[in-house]
Amino acid sequence: MAHLQFDPAEQSDLRAAARAEFPQNPGLAYVLELMAAEGIDLDRCQDWETLRLEVGLAPRDATGSSGVA
Repeated sequence: MAHLQFDPAEQSDLRAAARAEFPQNPGLAYVLELMAAEGIDLDRCQDWETLRLEVGLAPRDATGSSGVA
């Protein structure tokens, strides 16, 4: 069971970033604050392609694009 905890200085930096992001992006601010408070459960992390498939999106290589805008 792997769990990443941030030290107090990192927690402070994450909270400062959350405050800075809140006016433009409250969702990101919430995630940053949650990470500062609880850390990250590495056992629950998934890669981007797995998440895409779980929500019903096609794999990136199936779209025929390079993924570059």
